[in-house]
Amino acid sequence: MMITHCQSWVDSVIVRMNICPFAKAEVASQRVNYVVAKPDNTEQYLAQLLRHCQQLDQQPEIATTLMLFSDPFLTFADYLDLVTQAEDVLYHEGYEGVYQLASFHPDYCFADSNEQDAANFTNKAPYPILHLIREGDITKALANFLRPEQIPERNIEYTRRKGLSQMQDVLRACYDAPQKK
Repeated sequence: MMITHCQSWVDSVIVRMNICPFAKAEVASQRVNYVVAKPDNTEQYLAQLLRHCQQLDQQPEIATTLMLFSDPFLTFADYLDLVTQAEDVLYHEGYEGVYQLASFHPDYCFADSNEQDAANFTNKAPYPILHLIREGDITKALANFLRPEQIPERNIEYTRRKGLSQMQDVLRACYDAPQKK
């Protein structure tokens, strides 16, 4: 069910709300790899992240991987520590400049924001997620996008216009999504 919830979130938030203007094509062509990580400790999380980097190396037909974390006790602070460690691992394993991480969490809150700011929903997801993205794909997509530096600003304005209540409803609805066949 976690993958179903995440697919619903990608469709209803990331694609429909155009939070990532490059996601629609990858979702439509089924080039998004969804995996549930169930390790017992941080080292296992990081080892699994490396395995998915290697999988992306070997399977160019996969555009991106979303690693969903099943640990319900992974607080936002713990998650941010994990993201920092994951970025360090990518650097030390020679993946800096090859893959980029995007981070999502049910309790995501930007450092310059408060918990009631609807703008946090640009990075809120049904579960903690590490998103592995090919740097080359990002570079190509940005080259064909007018004013890519305005994407984050547009997303903040959009989610604030929608409002906290509506964004909460959209995220909650992801948990009710029917399983895809």
